[in-house]
Parts: sequence; C-alpha cells; structure tokens
Amino acid sequence: MVGGDDVAKEYAAGFIAGLATVVTGHPFDTVKIKGLYKGASSSFIGTAFESSLMFGMYSQTKKIVQGEEAQGSRPQLQVIIPSAFCGGAMISFILCPTELVKCRMQVQGKKDTMYARYSGPLDCAHKTLQNEGIKGIFRGGLATLLRESIGNAVFFSIYEFSRYWMHMQLNSMSFPHSKHSKLLTDAGIGILTGGLAGIAFWSAVLPLDVAKTVIQTAPDTHSSRNPFRTLNLIYRRVGFSGCYAGFGPTLARAFPANAAAIVAWEFTAKVLGLKRA
Repeated sequence: MVGGDDVAKEYAAGFIAGLATVVTGHPFDTVKIKGLYKGASSSFIGTAFESSLMFGMYSQTKKIVQGEEAQGSRPQLQVIIPSAFCGGAMISFILCPTELVKCRMQVQGKKDTMYARYSGPLDCAHKTLQNEGIKGIFRGGLATLLRESIGNAVFFSIYEFSRYWMHMQLNSMSFPHSKHSKLLTDAGIGILTGGLAGIAFWSAVLPLDVAKTVIQTAPDTHSSRNPFRTLNLIYRRVGFSGCYAGFGPTLARAFPANAAAIVAWEFTAKVLGLKRA
C-alpha cells in the first residue's frame, strides 16, 4: 500500500507541474493579445488542479499495478497505458465543462453563432445549465474522454521509454557525475522527454480536440455529439488538413509547456523525497 504522505506528495508535485505548464505555455495562447500573462489567473488554478489529479493518479495507479518491488525497472506498457488511461479518463470529467465554457466564450459575438450573450465564464456556465441541463454542460464529453485517455497513454509511454533509454545511455558512459552535473543532466532529460511526449500527445489526438471544439460550439445544440461523425464531416468538407487545424501553433506550445511540466514534476518529487517508479 502507498502511504498517505506519499499520496499527498504525488498530487503536490503534479500541482507544481501544472503551474509550470501555465507559466511556460500561457504566453503562446495569448500572443495575439496585449500582455503575455493576460487572463492567466484562472488558467493557473484550473491547469494546476488538473495537472495535480493527472500526475497524482498516474503515479499512484502505476505503483498499485506494478507493485513496489518493480520500481526502477524497465517501463512496461501494460502498466503505463492503463495507469495513464485511468488518469486521463478521470480528468476529462473536469475538463469537459471548463473547456465548453472557454470555447463558447471565445466564439461569442462571431457570425453564425448563438453564443453571444455571456457576461463572463460563470454566466456562460449558468446559462448553459439553465438552457441545456447537465447534458449540455457535458457536451463534447466523449471527445474529451477519448482525447485525454488516449493522449495521456501516448504521452506517458513516450515519456517513460525515452527517459529510460536516455538514462541507460548516460549510465553506460564512464565519466564522473557530480551533484551539480546530475541536476543539469536530469533537467536536460526532463526537457527532452517532456517536450517529445507533449508533441506525441497532440500529434495523436488533435483531431479529437478539433471535433470536441466543433461539437461544443455548434449553433444547433441538438447536432451530433459523435466525434468520429464530426471528423468525417470535417474531412469531407475541407480535407485532412481540417482535422489538424492549428497543428503548428499547438506543437509550438506543446514542447516548452510539457518540458516545463515534466522538469517541475520530477524536481518537486525529488525535493519531497518521492521515489520514481
């Protein structure tokens, strides 16, 4: 069994990773408006809470699945995938309503949209619940669930295997390791593995994110909620590129944001005395 203190520390490390994600990634989201950290306060809280759940659940589930005796061994897909899948599925229930509000706030006032009457996020959430009920606030839930569960399974698989391989290569080299050089090495590996994992995540599931956004902002609230049907319509209308709309900016943000998250997560875990599985 995992101790209660370790559980709290795992979630705390995830929270710090979320803060690092916002600090690094938020300017990429707001580069077209004044102030690089405009509107960052809500992102800090939401992303940090989401990251705390994701990293904490992943770490705890992985330890339960593989057992304490297997810590430090070669990464195993049969452990990583279900652990990441469960964590991603859980946070999708939080992300779906928050992203629905965010998307509807972003499109309000545009031509051919019904979302043009919200004074703020809380007003948007209230009116959505009032007009569409619980089903309305969780519109796009299947697309979010698939994006987070599949995406995080890809993310942690790439992260764990690339991290293991890089450490194995460095350990095979015979040169002295000082405490300072080890910190720099760990940070460098964290940057590379986190960045690559972030790119892998969005390369795998960006079409599901595109479908989710279309579903959540559709003028007709009775339109299909099936992400695959939505993607099929997008493909038939604008081709394959439509399914990967915004791919360039998404990858530009993915590398630094996820690199910062992994470095912050690993460093915080080390400071708190947690053993990496």
